[in-house]
Amino acid sequence: QVQLVESGGGSVQPGGSLSLSCAGSGNMFDYYIMAWYRQPPGKKREFVAGILSGGITNYADSVKDRFTISRDNAKFVITLQMHNLTPADTAVYYCNTGPWRLGWGPSDYWGQGTQVTVSS
Repeated sequence: QVQLVESGGGSVQPGGSLSLSCAGSGNMFDYYIMAWYRQPPGKKREFVAGILSGGITNYADSVKDRFTISRDNAKFVITLQMHNLTPADTAVYYCNTGPWRLGWGPSDYWGQGTQVTVSS
């Protein structure tokens, strides 16, 4: 089994910054993709950013140049540095991991989510 725990969510004003972390444990493998998704209120869950064990990254167009994903392979931890936040970034942010299959779609395991609220 795999467990993912997100942390770092909170409230911030527009233009501010937050840093989220996700720690994986259990039956993790080096080749597992790790990624962030988010679900704004009343909307479907969407891809935010993903990273492979070799360091290859991918970002949604809506967050590119504002968010940065990084990975500590030794500890199965990923971080999402978020800058220039807007109200549209308000969402529950979820960590996702599992085997790479086809493209950057969601894999097998999810964390419970952490709330990010951007408002004045």
